Amino acid sequence: MSSPKVIIVTGASRGIGLAAAHFLLKQKHNLVVVARSKGPLDELKQQYGDQVQVLAGDLSDFSLGPKALDLATGTWNRLDGLILNHGVLDPVKRVAQADPEEWRKCFDINFFSYVASVKACLPALRGTKGKIVLCSSGASQSPYSTWGAYGATKAAINHLAATLSVEEPDVTTISLRPGVVDTEMQRAIREQHSDSMDKKAADHFANLHGTGKLLKPEQPGHIMAQLATDGPKDLSGAFLSWNDEKLAAFQNK
Repeated sequence: MSSPKVIIVTGASRGIGLAAAHFLLKQKHNLVVVARSKGPLDELKQQYGDQVQVLAGDLSDFSLGPKALDLATGTWNRLDGLILNHGVLDPVKRVAQADPEEWRKCFDINFFSYVASVKACLPALRGTKGKIVLCSSGASQSPYSTWGAYGATKAAINHLAATLSVEEPDVTTISLRPGVVDTEMQRAIREQHSDSMDKKAADHFANLHGTGKLLKPEQPGHIMAQLATDGPKDLSGAFLSWNDEKLAAFQNK
């Protein structure tokens, strides 16, 4: 393989982010792993040693992106990729019942922290002709009752990717729909939020779980990881599903 690359992965303590981190580390790349929960990040450090630098903190803190960049460049003197995968579903409320401050908090975590991290990392990524992978959602295009805040942040992420594709020609940015994945967010939908949601939507997610049809985190996680190292330039600005035919070359690896 080519020489190891340096990649920042957020939301790396579980689910899709953890799956992406393991994939990249097994390929001998070097990572700065970022999440609120430090324990799982320390386990990655213990398992992979000098390939890993750990940064734990609240992802609504806009200084976390610059700190992750400093760790990457201070340790390996470069940055090749940025995977922004963290996010929250709350508030799960109809617009008529929601507090605008709850929407603001959702945007701080799901979107504005992405902007802060991208801004910090762009100079380094320009220098390596690097990749940015943003975790989006089908909810960015399909409305769900009580998911207004979440869906709006994901739609904003798609537009951010499109904007970066025209503003930053030396950087490849792709927004990825990971599908319906067996993660903590899906557990929360079943156990905490089903009564707040439209019954048809809640039953749909419960049925996917009950019939074993939720995706494994590794399925979109491995695609995300490969896009962070080898994302095609001609896909920059695109919003793609993890299993889109345009990504066929990255499937089953």
